[in-house]
Amino acid sequence: MVDAQLHTEIESERLILSRLTEEDAGFVQRLVNTNGWIQFIGDRNVHSLDDAKAYVRRILSSPDIFYWVARLKENVTAIGIVTLIKRAYLPHFDIGFAFLPEYEGRGYAYEAASKVMTMLKPFPEYNPILATTVPNNVQSIKLLTKLGLQFEREIEVDKERLHVYSN
Repeated sequence: MVDAQLHTEIESERLILSRLTEEDAGFVQRLVNTNGWIQFIGDRNVHSLDDAKAYVRRILSSPDIFYWVARLKENVTAIGIVTLIKRAYLPHFDIGFAFLPEYEGRGYAYEAASKVMTMLKPFPEYNPILATTVPNNVQSIKLLTKLGLQFEREIEVDKERLHVYSN
């Protein structure tokens, strides 16, 4: 039941969230090379369409990683992603989000992430939902608190300090 639910398209007022597919590789290549992604998430060395296709295939092959592509309802333009990842260093799934710079600050990330969190609420295996961010990612922290997550603790992963939030 949960697996089927995770593969269901999610709609919000302005967005359609659908599972990532290999056809999204061009969009993924653009997104992972934005300044915000590189600064706050890290360089994924996705510099060509072939790199992007391989990156997407790795995501799709993992049972512990779910990516939804957020698209505008009005024209189906891909503008961002919401992720749900079971990380080895966390006891529960970690929600994340990233949007193209021209769509930041318009409430799309909140709209998309809150829909995913609402969809997951009835499933104990996905609760609590955690989120991690670097301490200086002020925009992400604002969004996490708006989503109802609260700072829980600081951890170190691969010599990097991360703040963990929980609902």
